Amino acid sequence: MDVVLPLDRMTTAEKLRAMETLWADLSRNADTFESPAWHADFLRERQQRIAEGKETFVDWEEAKRQLRERHL
Repeated sequence: MDVVLPLDRMTTAEKLRAMETLWADLSRNADTFESPAWHADFLRERQQRIAEGKETFVDWEEAKRQLRERHL
């Protein structure tokens, strides 16, 4: 089944509502969803970088602030 949305005519708010609806539907069956193999590989690499001190983190509130500043 192909689903075609008129993305070029949708407002940002409409697109966000569509995404939220899709996410809510996917989340209902989260226990049956298998992550792709590359995801486990990525997480292992990330853990290794953390152990080596090569990974840094930003507080969630700080991350949101930085993202908002980028889009101003």
